[in-house]
Parts: sequence; C-alpha cells; structure tokens
Amino acid sequence: MAECTCEIVLAEKPAARARELWKHTTVRRHVHSTLRSLLGEMAAGRERCMYCGDNQGTDIDHFDPIDRDPMRAFDWTNHVLACSLCNSHLKKAVFPLDPGGKPLLIDPTAEDPTPHLRLVLAVGQYHPLTPRGRATIDLFDLNRGLLAKGRVHAYHVTKACVAQWATATAKGDHDDAAHWAAVVNEQPIADVVQAMLHQALDPAAEIVFDDDPQLLLHLREPGLRTALLLR
Repeated sequence: MAECTCEIVLAEKPAARARELWKHTTVRRHVHSTLRSLLGEMAAGRERCMYCGDNQGTDIDHFDPIDRDPMRAFDWTNHVLACSLCNSHLKKAVFPLDPGGKPLLIDPTAEDPTPHLRLVLAVGQYHPLTPRGRATIDLFDLNRGLLAKGRVHAYHVTKACVAQWATATAKGDHDDAAHWAAVVNEQPIADVVQAMLHQALDPAAEIVFDDDPQLLLHLREPGLRTALLLR
C-alpha cells in the first residue's frame, strides 16, 4: 500500500493514477482481500455495513473519496466496510463539508456517533443532534422505512435475549448467558444494542425504559455491559 501511495505522489494526475491502481488486478488480489478481511473483523455482527449496520459489508469504501484526496486511496484509516447500497448508490463520491472545510459525515471507524445522533428506540429512527448527524442521516437515508422497522425488530429481539441472559446468569449458567449475549452481538443493526446501553446511563433513562424497568436494571449490570458493549 505504501508503494502505491508513492506512485500516486509521483503521478502527473494523482486521482487518475489512484483509481487505476485501486482497480488493478494485482491490487484487487493482494490488497482488497486483506483489507476486506481486516475490516470484517472490525465490523459489528457478521461483517455488517459500517454505515447502515443492516446489510452485509461487501465493498471497501474510501471514506474521503479518491477524487478529493487521492493520497488517501491506500491509507488504511480511510477505508470503510460498506454494503453496495450505501457505497455505490447513496454515498458514491459525495463528501459534504462544513463552511470551514471539515468533513460533515461521521467516520464509523474512528468516531463515537452518540454526540451527533440519538436513536429513538420505540420507532427505530435517528434524531440529529448536530449538523454532522443531520448530514449523515440524510446521505445514507438512515431513517428509511426498512431500516427503521429492522431497528424496532432488533430492539425487541435484544430485550428478549437480555431477559434470557439474566435468567441464565441468575442460575449460574455462564455458558447459556454467553450464548444469549452472542445472539445479540451477531444480529444485524448493532447500533440498536449500543444505543440501549448508552441510553441506560442517561439521566432520563427511567423515561426511555418506563415500559420495562427490569430491562433498564439489566442494561446497567456490569456483566451484561462487558458482554455487549463494543470495544
């Protein structure tokens, strides 16, 4: 990857050379496969898209597009595992900037999205807290119907699994507890369980989880948080 970057630096047309190298057969064979494997290990669940969290991550996206910054075409920190919908149909080469020239999109590999986005668990939709949150929601259409329905489903599945985890833990059956934690961790739309864990510590948590106070108690238990909180 470093050698490719050196070639781009020396090229007369860096963006064109970067695109050419990225599509080269040798690079596809030796670089893409390794990158996709490493990004898959970083992704939540079973190699989910780092943008929507729902679909399988099949593509390697350049967070900062090649045309805007060709020098980052082979920069490991600029690669994101994405589904074809988010990568090729929604984001494409779009990269919104604020008036100061800073990126508006949230980088899912390097940033905590909670200061910018709040998931309303009951309806499965995101509410923007900052301009960056709004830009990310809009570009990836994060509140589209299917995603919202999927999040609501994931919320109910997580609640049921947490109850099973609590029962198994109370019985001292640690293997069964680990099983239910794994079910949660491997399901799509991992942002739901992360939102649940974050919101369980909010000052308004009793209001958010007023329909299931027992769930709130479980979400605050260190053992469950250790098993479910992404690190």
